[in-house]
Amino acid sequence: MSGALPGVSSGPSQPAPRGASGGAPQPYDERLTVPRSWWVMAVGTGVAMAIILFPFGPLAMLAGLAGGGVLAMTAVSSYGSVRIRVVAGSLVAGKARIPVTALGEAVVLDEAEASAWRSYKADQRAFMLLRSYVPTALKVEVTDPQDPTPYLYLSTRSPKRLAQALQAAVAAAGGGTGRTAGEETGGGFSGERETGGGAGPAAGA
Repeated sequence: MSGALPGVSSGPSQPAPRGASGGAPQPYDERLTVPRSWWVMAVGTGVAMAIILFPFGPLAMLAGLAGGGVLAMTAVSSYGSVRIRVVAGSLVAGKARIPVTALGEAVVLDEAEASAWRSYKADQRAFMLLRSYVPTALKVEVTDPQDPTPYLYLSTRSPKRLAQALQAAVAAAGGGTGRTAGEETGGGFSGERETGGGAGPAAGA
């Protein structure tokens, strides 16, 4: 297998187009925003707090409405603010960063395959950036021999475009010049796991 990112493959129902082999890297910046229904639920939390505090008078009710709503909306906003970026020769996923030259094959996962890889197919050593409301994902092999992380699982609404951006970034970094997937890259994975939603050994609640 040649190149640090030798190709882009996909699950059974989603063939992934290959990115350009050279030129400037494709810009990629995705924010995993929550669905609109979550904002409705956040408002509902404020209403529920107002109802609970109703027996204590209108001021308490208004405080519950405002306080509960603000806290819930802050939590929703924070949860949906995580970003996936390909920038400066690195893949940045939440708080984690890894050089693209330490990455191998990228596999586009459709809804069924994504569900499998975040549940019974999941490896406990993998880095998983999960958002339960995002049905598709990209699975990216980590080729750095000094890194125990076997792969990255990234919830993304645009797995094909993310794979192409990674492939272009590797080509721009010189990763397509004959380096094999098992060759030492000199760059390792750094950061924290970002989990949220889904099931499986490495998934959050």
